[in-house]
Amino acid sequence: MAHDASVNPGPIMGIAIGYWQSKILLAAVEHDIFTTLSGRSATSAELATELGLVPIGTNDLLVGLSHLGLLEMRNGRFANAPVADAFLVRGRPAYLGGYLRFCDQELNPAWDGLATALRTGQPQNRAAVVGNPYDSLYRDADATGDFLDSMDLLATPIGLALSRFDWSPYASFVDIGGARGHFAHQVVTANPHLKGAVFDLPPLQPAFEQHMARLGGVGPSITFHGGDFFQDPLPEADVLVFGHVLHNWGVEDRIRLLRNAYDVLKPGGAVFVYDPMAGGQAPAMHAVLAGLAMLVWSRGGHEYSVSDLHGWMKEAGFRPETAEVPDLNDDVLVIGHKDR
Repeated sequence: MAHDASVNPGPIMGIAIGYWQSKILLAAVEHDIFTTLSGRSATSAELATELGLVPIGTNDLLVGLSHLGLLEMRNGRFANAPVADAFLVRGRPAYLGGYLRFCDQELNPAWDGLATALRTGQPQNRAAVVGNPYDSLYRDADATGDFLDSMDLLATPIGLALSRFDWSPYASFVDIGGARGHFAHQVVTANPHLKGAVFDLPPLQPAFEQHMARLGGVGPSITFHGGDFFQDPLPEADVLVFGHVLHNWGVEDRIRLLRNAYDVLKPGGAVFVYDPMAGGQAPAMHAVLAGLAMLVWSRGGHEYSVSDLHGWMKEAGFRPETAEVPDLNDDVLVIGHKDR
């Protein structure tokens, strides 16, 4: 078959070198280039000397970052672009370096095994094979802090949206997998009649205590319960919240968690589940990438649809309801009611 000259391999090559572009960003974050350039400009030679890098590679890196819109280059000197100054300078409130470090050191190596995962259905993250995929991340206090900073930043709009939800029927809630309590703090601050709690892996308790002390304002209204939700009983409350949790696990694990939640909820209580819920035949690209990330990272994780969740909730004993929540962005909130 003759080759159509109007078709060229440019789109394919663009996708292939996209990986190289992401490595440029990750290498720059590892060497703290954006932090070093905060409030100043420098030549590539000056930066190479200051950071202990080889000159020729450093110049190519900086020019590449300029092409990506992360640096600005004028008269041979480089400075942060506004987007880099906002999100890539260590110590800034919106710093995303922790998440990028997680991608580079934890998630991307699992992505290297995507072809294998598609053949076997098994995660390529060793920690997920032998236990919880976050175990290795939480062993490093610095990595944990940077990662949680980024997660809190990315999840803040969801917490604000759900803080405005009508919590008046309830007196207590537990955020399952709630890390250091950022979501719980948002909800209790906006709804001071609530008693909040976080249930997550025990190594996160020091991070929880430090974060609560830093945020202040709610005191003992939020408590931490350490445990593994597949091995330990869930705390009792009026509401159990599963935010970005169920899509990390396979269907059997999802139903198991929902059943465990039903067993410990008070009569008239509810389970709140929020996820993208972008299942179906043709989900959006962000959902496709999230689904494949969970394939390589966790045990059976994938995106799912609202109707899927309704079915699992009914199987666990709940009466499901899809809630209308403004400003929840790409997420959907489904409430499972435990009738009296």
